[in-house]
Parts: sequence; C-alpha cells; structure tokens
Amino acid sequence: MDEALLRSLTPGVLTVLVRRGADFAAAEDAVQEALVEAVRVWPDEMPQDPKGWLVTVAWRKFLDTTRADAARRRREDLVDEEPAAGPASGVDDTLQLYFLCAHPSLTPSSAVALTLRAVGGLTTRQIARAYLVPEATMAQRISRAKRTVSGVRLDQHGDVATVLRVLYLVFNEGYSGDVDLVAEAIRLTRQLADRVDHPEVAGLLALMLLHHARRDARTAPDGGLVPLAEQDRGRWDTRAIAEGVAILQAALARDRLGEFQAQAAIAALHADARTAGETDWVQIVEWYDELARLTDSPVVRLNRAVAVGEADGPRAGLAALAALDDSLPRHTAVAAYLHERDGDPATAARLYAEAARKASDLAERDHLIRQAARLNTRPGR
Repeated sequence: MDEALLRSLTPGVLTVLVRRGADFAAAEDAVQEALVEAVRVWPDEMPQDPKGWLVTVAWRKFLDTTRADAARRRREDLVDEEPAAGPASGVDDTLQLYFLCAHPSLTPSSAVALTLRAVGGLTTRQIARAYLVPEATMAQRISRAKRTVSGVRLDQHGDVATVLRVLYLVFNEGYSGDVDLVAEAIRLTRQLADRVDHPEVAGLLALMLLHHARRDARTAPDGGLVPLAEQDRGRWDTRAIAEGVAILQAALARDRLGEFQAQAAIAALHADARTAGETDWVQIVEWYDELARLTDSPVVRLNRAVAVGEADGPRAGLAALAALDDSLPRHTAVAAYLHERDGDPATAARLYAEAARKASDLAERDHLIRQAARLNTRPGR
C-alpha cells in the first residue's frame, strides 16, 4: 500500500466533503474511514482514479453517519449531491484547505494545531513537541478545535499569518522528523507566494530554500547527524541557495521586517560562508537580536546564546545561556557545547550524556551520545 499516495490525496478529499456541506470534524472522520477501507481494498483491486474512489467512499460514510444522527436529519437533502464515480477534479486543494482550517472561530494556535493534525498528517506527539507542551495538553487543544468547528460551515478563510505558521511547522517537522514533508511545504509556500504579495511569505520561502539546500549534508552515510560546522559545503545546493538569497533580498528591500525574513537572513549568512570559520557571527547575533525583538521566543534566545558564544567567546555564551530556563529543549546540549569550547571537557561530557537522555529524536540522541563518548575517551580521562 502506497502510504505516500494516501497522504497526498487526503487534503483534496477532505476539501470536497467540506465544500459539499460536511462539518470539519465529521468530514475528517469520514475521510479516515475511507482511508481504512482503501488500505483493506486497494492491495487486491487498485482503482483507476484513487481520489475519485476516496471521495465517493468518504461521502457515503459521511451520509451514513448523518442519517444515523437524528439531530442532523436536515442533511438528508445532500444525498442527491453525492459525487458520481469517475475522475475527480485535478485541482490541488491543499492550500485552500490550509486557509479553511485557519477559521476565524479558532484561535491562531488552535487553528495551527488542527491543520497540522488533519491536513499535515502530523501526530499529536509531533505537534506537541513543536509547541513545547505536553502531548495530553495538545490532544485537548485539538479536540477543542474540532468541537469548535463542528457544525460550522467553513466558508470563511483564516489569515495568511496563521497559514504561514502552519507551513513553517510542517517544514520543520519534515526537515528533522519522522515524516518527510519538506517538499510539500516548499511546494505550498511557492503557491502561496504566487498568490499573496507579502514580504513574510517570501521570507518563509527563502528560509525553506536555504535550509533545504543543506539537507543532503546534514546526515552521514550511517544516518548520524552532521553539525553545521562539520558539513561538507560542497554538497550544499548552490542553486537553491542563490534562489533563496535573491528572494530574501527582494523581501528585505520592502522594509517590512518579520520573523521569517530575520530567520532567512541568519540562514543566508551561514550559506554565504565558504567555511565554518568564515561565518559572520557578529551579524548573526545582530539578526538574532532582531528576531528576539519580533518574537520574544525562548528558543530564539537559546540559539542566540550559541551565536554569542561564537562571536564573543564561550564565557559570553554561557552567560547568555544562564539567563534562560534550563528546561528548554536543547538547553543542556548547548551548555555542553559551550563548556567544551571553554576548555572544560569533563563538564561537557556529563552534559552531553544528560542531553542525550532528554532527546526525543533518535538521531539527535545518538549524536549526543557520541559527543559524550568522544570526550570520555580523550587521553587523560
């Protein structure tokens, strides 16, 4: 069974049901039932038009559920509108569905969570990790969002800022998570940039391209993580870097700075350095200052501490780190790195091992374990 095919078809099928009058929660349930049916049937008999098949089955399941609910008998009139079997529209509905999920009745954070779960295909655990909250908290947030939009006709679009936030989180999870969503996030952001003339849309697209350009160099042949400073820069995609920089420069020239443009500027400075030693860390700290002003994000301040450690020395980095909550993800790993830079391998090894125990990502955990082992096996230890 081609799970990637099912995942790619889901948003379009869900959009068809919503447009035909199904409330979002009921439509999502019906689509999930259709997917289960596809997993059962398709291995023996693959339909010629998979999307059309899913639309038909999902719509019938929605109608079956509707008929069984006395409070929703008014939807019986929709029976005659059941889509006929046959080729479905080839129009890509995914971006449209992102806007529909960003409904005005939802808070931005709830809209993002709902879209990531229903459209992006992320698990509740993945979304909770992106938001730095417990999984149970995120599960409740998603459930509340579903109840809020249940019975509401999704004919009002959300705002661009919410859609950008969703695309950013989908890209981040695809870049380092279990599900490869990077290409899809870039594709949708390109579509959005074609439709919406806004520097932050361009900034997000530039950021994605600049990060994606380094993707092949991030992983060693054995699957281990390769830190930025150790990456083979000859493996970076120079075409993607050039495109990202050009898009960013055009956006910055409009003098309407936003967080995605600031992040892209930091990524561009990394991409511009021929070697790790030539990185302009002073400028990177300045951009992190701008980014912290725009977002007031503790994660941004954590990354800034690393940059300060590179620009002004590890003692300055540790001082910046001391002002932050030590429960932040990667706080311990950053502390380990800065202590190693400061000539304290014993403390660094202990902190690397502690950071490995806290890491949720397997590749990151293995990398931190190797860092601790490297320091523990140094001569004199």
